[in-house]
Amino acid sequence: MSKTSIPVLKPNKVRKMKTSRKIMFILLLFCLVLLAVLFFRSPISKISEIQFQGNVFATKEQLLQAGEFNVDDQFFGVSAATLEAKLLDVKSVQNVTVDKHFPGVIQIQIQEYITVAYELGQEGSLMAILSNGVMVPVNKSGIAIEKPILTQWNPTDPYKLELSQVLGAIPNQLTSDISEIMPSPTVSFPDRIKLYTRSKFEVITAVSLLKDKVEYLNQVIETEEPGLITMLEADSYVPFQPVDSESENGDGTTNNE
Repeated sequence: MSKTSIPVLKPNKVRKMKTSRKIMFILLLFCLVLLAVLFFRSPISKISEIQFQGNVFATKEQLLQAGEFNVDDQFFGVSAATLEAKLLDVKSVQNVTVDKHFPGVIQIQIQEYITVAYELGQEGSLMAILSNGVMVPVNKSGIAIEKPILTQWNPTDPYKLELSQVLGAIPNQLTSDISEIMPSPTVSFPDRIKLYTRSKFEVITAVSLLKDKVEYLNQVIETEEPGLITMLEADSYVPFQPVDSESENGDGTTNNE
């Protein structure tokens, strides 16, 4: 009679190990969730300081409103790229760089469009005209007016924006002597302008020609006496006639008689 062998049952170690791993995974996941909840509720996860640098015309309040963020907001809930895009909507801002430093510090470097001229606004308030044509109020008192003053310009004049862009493309040393710019259009030159300099010259040119003609202007100013400079299709210079202190009066006598 043959003996039937009965297989020996092995302990169910594999199933116990799998169950233990599942429990460990669940506990670990629970701990991570708990830590995450505690972290995002703690002050260390929030913005503690916002530093703006380089802004002159845009106030901190305007920048915070444009960026839609503030102190105590979630630090990781604010994207640097998103902030940069939002802050570029501020009209005076040309470029933005956002650096985030954990824990809680956001540093923002603002580059604004350069000031190319000034203009008196309503109620006599001084407005700065930027190179993109935007006008912004000058908040600082006692500011040195080192740029030209625009007078008699219509706010809707398209050549005013073009002039702002042209002035922004000219080095500051070539425009530092210009004190006033006003429109003086003609049929032949609808963008014709009249300039006055601090060195007592009167200049006639056009917005479209100013960038190419400004070097000639400075050459004349540096070498000649005050006079009328024309910089249109051709350049010319005519000195002002000197005022004769001994000129005759109406009765034929001279002033020193």
